[in-house]
Amino acid sequence: MVKRVMDIVGSGVALFLLSWLLGGLAILVWIKLGSPILFRQWRPGLNGKPFELIKFRTQINARTDAGEPLTDDQRQTKFGRFLRRTSLDELPELWNVLRGEMSLVGPRPLLEEDGDQKDYLEKVRQQVRPGMTGWAQINGRDNITEDKKFELDKWYVANQSFWLDCKILLLTILKVVRRENVRKHNNSKASSETQATVNKKN
Repeated sequence: MVKRVMDIVGSGVALFLLSWLLGGLAILVWIKLGSPILFRQWRPGLNGKPFELIKFRTQINARTDAGEPLTDDQRQTKFGRFLRRTSLDELPELWNVLRGEMSLVGPRPLLEEDGDQKDYLEKVRQQVRPGMTGWAQINGRDNITEDKKFELDKWYVANQSFWLDCKILLLTILKVVRRENVRKHNNSKASSETQATVNKKN
């Protein structure tokens, strides 16, 4: 109950205070990357219930003559890489938090096919709402293996508390500002966006 109140208050205040930034980013995304401005993709949430994740798009709609999306590298732009590197592309997820589909803190929502690879650990992760940031994100993020992320998420589920969430949020802000644990060429987000485009087309 306390966690949900924290999510509602935190996301509501953040959406209000950052409305100018969200609006500015939306305009820049539209100018530099085109429409739609938002990238939407179904992910497994609490107890495995699917929800539609919302982010700013980070790639252009470039296709081959055959109509297939170009590779991630070909579709990426300097602006898109900036959005991913700073995690600004994830700010629209605050709306997911406000709607109760996500939490400010929790295991990051996986692609549906990723969850099938480790059924037991994924079920453990799904005992809580997926989060905008989590224990794995402040303990390595892009610089640790997926197996390590699963183990860190499992530890969070077993040890979650109000104060742990506060610690994770504070450390997340510090690491984003310092750009810690972020690979210069991280294509994980781009790959999911490309796959979503392919699925939508099919």
